[in-house]
Amino acid sequence: MKHWIQINNLPIRYKLISHFLIISIIPIICLGLLINWTVERVLEEQVKDNTQQLISKVNKSLEFYINNMQSITYSIGFNEKVQHFLDADNKIEQSPPNEYDIQRFLRNFTTLSPEVAGILIVNSNGDYISNEFFTPSTKDLTEESWYKDAVNNNGIFTIIGQPKSRGISSLVNYQNDEVVSVVRAVVDPYADEVLGVILIDLKLRVIKETMVDVRLGKTGYLMVVDDQGRNIYQPNDPLIENIPKEWIAGQNTGTFSKEVDAQRLQFIHQKSAFTNWTTIGVFPAEETVFELREIRFYLVSFIFLLMIFGIQISYFLSNSISNPIAQLMKFMRKAKSGEFDVRYREKRNDEIGMLGRSFNKMLSQINHLISLTKLQEKEKREAEFRSLQANINPHFLYNTLDTIQWMARKQKANDIAEVVESLAKLFRIGLSKGRDIISLDEELDHIKSYLQIQKTRYRDKLNYQINTGESIAGLYVIKFILQPIIENAIYHGIKERRGPGHISVTAQKKENKLSIIIEDDGAGMTELQLQEMRQALSEAIARTENKGETRDKKGYGTLNVQARIQLAFGEDYGMHIHSKENVGTTVEIVLPILVDDTGLVKGDVTY
Repeated sequence: MKHWIQINNLPIRYKLISHFLIISIIPIICLGLLINWTVERVLEEQVKDNTQQLISKVNKSLEFYINNMQSITYSIGFNEKVQHFLDADNKIEQSPPNEYDIQRFLRNFTTLSPEVAGILIVNSNGDYISNEFFTPSTKDLTEESWYKDAVNNNGIFTIIGQPKSRGISSLVNYQNDEVVSVVRAVVDPYADEVLGVILIDLKLRVIKETMVDVRLGKTGYLMVVDDQGRNIYQPNDPLIENIPKEWIAGQNTGTFSKEVDAQRLQFIHQKSAFTNWTTIGVFPAEETVFELREIRFYLVSFIFLLMIFGIQISYFLSNSISNPIAQLMKFMRKAKSGEFDVRYREKRNDEIGMLGRSFNKMLSQINHLISLTKLQEKEKREAEFRSLQANINPHFLYNTLDTIQWMARKQKANDIAEVVESLAKLFRIGLSKGRDIISLDEELDHIKSYLQIQKTRYRDKLNYQINTGESIAGLYVIKFILQPIIENAIYHGIKERRGPGHISVTAQKKENKLSIIIEDDGAGMTELQLQEMRQALSEAIARTENKGETRDKKGYGTLNVQARIQLAFGEDYGMHIHSKENVGTTVEIVLPILVDDTGLVKGDVTY
């Protein structure tokens, strides 16, 4: 462990030089020891993969032909005339079919599918129809092994393989090793009885044409055996005549090698799940040695060149990495000592260049943050001074208003005294000792004072009523949320109507929320004005943040109230407006239930 720590303390330049020298020496040792085993294994894997791909394509071609034979058996079995022929007990009530018509029907398949050598249809009585096959009259085809195999499989398509000792002959005189037979029994779906069997011979020529051009190396080839290990196809002059069944038994795919006649042969096989045939690739193992020798020559040449240029390249690469890092370390030490004007100047697009640019950006951000901190400290001191001044002025103002009220009452000017008292109360509640959350009673006292002042101005034209219940006693609200709404009701509602107007304020609990409804019977709004106002309320937060565009526009006070409520409690709370021209306007303010001035909602954790 101590030795490893000492290595970590070495300069990065020496580490890099050692690293490059080691990786230039290790390949000489490792490649020299592993070259034969590794490259030979790679070549074997490549040969195996390529051969497996060829075998897979060949299997797909064979499956296509066999699947076509299966489709032909279904097409023949569903033909009405063929079904009538297979109906030995005459259950189908129609005239017997013309044998010539069925033969002509079968001849269509041999014409459209040249791979078909012949088709034979046999019913349960042993009668048959074919355009290619014939049999002695004394021969009972239902006793044939292929017929019995089809019956035993009960309608499942079956590949018999190359025919042997069967009692039928072909007009074209195909030899047994030139065709492969497939059969399928036609079953009555209602009685579950075998009506007959359809036999088709497939020409092996199509299999030969599929494989004749496939070559594995110089002398390798493909061959096909059935599930019993019998040869279906193999080329002339094969490397091995027959492959024992136990060599590939129980394996759907695989590879192995065997010594045959003093020659090592490689076998790669793959079984088709549809045909149950196994396609086998056979080739001499020594045919991969030539490629191995060529690769060995190039590898040895590469190792020799690596030894010649290894030291020079390792020294150059180590310097190209360590020098910029050392320069960055120098700049970092200067930045650590407080010199934030240093910059990394080298133009590189690699990781070191990215690190240098990040270092420059970090220093720029540090300088910016330092300047910003100084500016914020200055603004904070100015804000504290303005806040102190703003608190002094209202205190002085409402104290002065109390003095004026006292003097007015002394002079018997009670109406002036009431107005001054209401105005003083407005300022006193407005300060609220710096609190943003006040009791609902204080907020209602605030608008009472405001309405009393407006009543003095408008006299009989303005009437108001404030209704509250005991259930809302002791609740708290955000301050200054009612005055802007009352002001709009007066200036845009009551003032614009003819005759006296009325404003009512009702506070009540509604669905576990606080509902404050302000109603007036003033001029109301048009439908267009109402839609614009509702749209503005839905965008209240965004509009109030852009003070330069909104501050001087009509409705800013209302939008400010909406924004304050939604910023404090979320979009589930706020104002809802209903209005009708020449009828009046109703504004409902929905708030959460606040039980103290901390802003905590009853039943919730925080707000």
